[in-house]
Amino acid sequence: MEKFPELGHAALPFFSLEDGYINLNSGTAGATPRRVEDATRDLADKVAAKPDRFLWFDYRPMVEEVRGLIAKLIGAHPSDCAFVSNVSHGINIVLRNFDWENGDVLVMTNCTFNTIRAAARYVSDTAPHPKLSEFTLSIPEKRKALFERFRKFLQSLKAQRRQSADETPKGKIVAVLDSISATPSVYMPWKDMVQICREESVWSVIDAAHSLGQEVDLNLTEAAPDFWVCSKWMYAKHGCAVLYVPECNHHIIRSAFPTGITFGPLPPGHEGDPQTKFSWTGTIEFTIPLSIKPALEFRELLGGEKRINDYCHTLALAGGKHLAETLNTRMMFAPNSDEAEMFTANMVNVEIPLAGSIAPTPAVTLKFQDKLLNEHNVYASQFHYDGRWWTRVSAQVYNEIGDFEKLGKALLIVCAEISEEIAERTKM
Repeated sequence: MEKFPELGHAALPFFSLEDGYINLNSGTAGATPRRVEDATRDLADKVAAKPDRFLWFDYRPMVEEVRGLIAKLIGAHPSDCAFVSNVSHGINIVLRNFDWENGDVLVMTNCTFNTIRAAARYVSDTAPHPKLSEFTLSIPEKRKALFERFRKFLQSLKAQRRQSADETPKGKIVAVLDSISATPSVYMPWKDMVQICREESVWSVIDAAHSLGQEVDLNLTEAAPDFWVCSKWMYAKHGCAVLYVPECNHHIIRSAFPTGITFGPLPPGHEGDPQTKFSWTGTIEFTIPLSIKPALEFRELLGGEKRINDYCHTLALAGGKHLAETLNTRMMFAPNSDEAEMFTANMVNVEIPLAGSIAPTPAVTLKFQDKLLNEHNVYASQFHYDGRWWTRVSAQVYNEIGDFEKLGKALLIVCAEISEEIAERTKM
């Protein structure tokens, strides 16, 4: 039996984290392994030594190899995958390539990430002004109830856009959905929601920022979303994401963003190929997409996707329970419940002892960041949801249960300080 490295604090030397710093926020910035940094540094030296040779002879076969590796991991054909800089970039490409018409509807949820929401607003603010519509996620909620509400919501939108004369639906509906939402972090039953979209003739665009690296055994050919964009958790360099466009939708993506050099009439058989359209959009940092290969190799060294995610998922649930006990609060999903197991990937939401009446302003966020990072040397993100304050804690291979306890002790102090500071300011 092959022996893999021990996970937990024993894995910290694999990463470049500052000694003593407790990183419980992989969901935002992650941490790049030393092996990936070293491999890309070697590649950067190769680029610098003879840039044109690397660009014209070395880069293309290397990036095609990486495309094949990532396509295999997500259950897709390589020709359906294109590299973009992040999920917001990829979803902007998709939304700006739709041929919007009067009567079209663009659907988001109340948990849609801010940059994606901004992109949707931009599209809606631009002629012909497709209508924005929001589907409210009620978390926690049983899957059956969620599916019934979502289907009725889409059917209601379809009913609203029927022409009175002939009852012919006017305009398309495009739904932007999370696979794993950011705040709160919820492992959504996105494949079932994609199926509902398909049955209701609604386009599905999946924000999968947190999927790859948290979600095991992905098969996009089987799940069949119309568009899917991922990044974040795979240990690749920052600025690396994958846009998946199945062959049946290649024609939708007429241009990369920014527009690539190949825009315009293309040879027969290449009209809709994302690889062709994204092949040259300007000079980039060539080592970023190439960092995927050493990242995948490092994940294999740790024992592969299942071992990594079994450890992180188990730690997230146990750590969340311990953190809630430390704070004398609660997890968003009751510990040891079917909902907690089903809706939790490797991030967990725990209520923090800060009054829900305190508004979620940038100033409050900055207080949390300053105090946790600069005074307590630990960090997980905070957010306001459903009238309460929460912390979202990301479990990674270098974390242990004790990290959650240290976060809890820090949050007790920080929440008390913020409450006192706001109370004092109110008296003035």
